Amino acid sequence: MLDFQFWSIFEAVVNLVILFILLRIFLFKPLNKMKADRTRTIQDNLDSAEKAKEEAEELRQQYEDSISEAKEKANQIIMKAHEDAESERAAIIKKSQEEAEKIVSEADRTIENERKRVLRQAQSQIADLAIEAASKIIGENVDDEKNRRLVDKFLSEEEAKK
Repeated sequence: MLDFQFWSIFEAVVNLVILFILLRIFLFKPLNKMKADRTRTIQDNLDSAEKAKEEAEELRQQYEDSISEAKEKANQIIMKAHEDAESERAAIIKKSQEEAEKIVSEADRTIENERKRVLRQAQSQIADLAIEAASKIIGENVDDEKNRRLVDKFLSEEEAKK
């Protein structure tokens, strides 16, 4: 049944070796080359994807930095505006107070001047009435200038006492 012949076995072994060599040259080399090319392509794609990811992360970080910088600048601008408004408000209040003090001072001077004028006018009228009353009492007209000086002196002394 089974018959082993040396030459048949030898031919089968030689055929297998030739087939293996041919398969290795024509099948395994191109397959290994395609496999290596495919591996290199996949690795290149992974590397470029990693590079793109790093670039995207860098861009995101730059974006976040620029946003935070813009927010900080906006806060600085707002703070400066508040400071400017506060200083402007203080300047306006100070100017208003100075103007109010000036108006009050002018009003005080005007009141004092008016008081002095009214007082002089009243003294003059009182002096005239006193001289006229004294003239009627005495019955004669005494020196008008001398009487006026006496009355003015009397009123000045009374005013100084107050």
